[in-house]
Amino acid sequence: MTNELFNEEFKGILVHLKSYLLRITISIQDTEDIVHDTYIKALDKLNTFRGESSLKTWLFTIASNLAKDNLRAQKRWIENATDICKQEAITNQDFFQESMHIRTTSTQGAFEIKEHIAFCFTCISKSLPLEQQLCLFLKEIYEFKIAEISTILGITEAMVKYYLHTSRAKMITIFDGRCAIINKEGVCHQCSELNGIYNPNQKFQEEVVKIEMARDAENADKEHLFDLRMKIVMGIDPFESGAAALQLHHLEHNRLVMEKYS
Repeated sequence: MTNELFNEEFKGILVHLKSYLLRITISIQDTEDIVHDTYIKALDKLNTFRGESSLKTWLFTIASNLAKDNLRAQKRWIENATDICKQEAITNQDFFQESMHIRTTSTQGAFEIKEHIAFCFTCISKSLPLEQQLCLFLKEIYEFKIAEISTILGITEAMVKYYLHTSRAKMITIFDGRCAIINKEGVCHQCSELNGIYNPNQKFQEEVVKIEMARDAENADKEHLFDLRMKIVMGIDPFESGAAALQLHHLEHNRLVMEKYS
């Protein structure tokens, strides 16, 4: 493969690579650094690429290895990390002032419930063991096959299947107990609370029923509801959506808060 062809194909893969790295590192700076290092390392090793896997799988392998080196030194988040971050935000006037500035001035400052569902999933997934989180993202959001995930993470296909089973089960349990959109008794009402702050004239329930997951909450089984949640996450580019600036601001706040618990 020539350098020119590599550069062209790298650009086509970059959107998914960046969103993947952001969702597992929760850091814009780390994401940019790892993307840069992935590009440099891949270009340097381009003569070793034999096409035994797709270029996308090869690049995700390099990026995942770099990310794992970074993430293994960090503690995993606790399941109620969003509750902790919410309490910190309530007393942080600078955070809310900047949030409202983004909301009123940025073309990416919208607050949408589906965006916050994806945001919430990203934060809660940080409570999974690292390998389980990576397997879940690679399969459910980036649609890699079992064999490809095995290559990317350097583990057996049997372990990939085990990690997927356990991570799905854990995330379903967490959301079933927390999410007030799915479980009316859920402890987390942040979607409605934040919607009231950023969209005070909008009727929350009217917006909720536009979301397939919320419409099916009373009738669908938990596995199907989880798949619908994955569909929401898949459909959002955290860097380019209409709510990207606001959600990235919130994500950076959560990262800084949780660093204090490391």
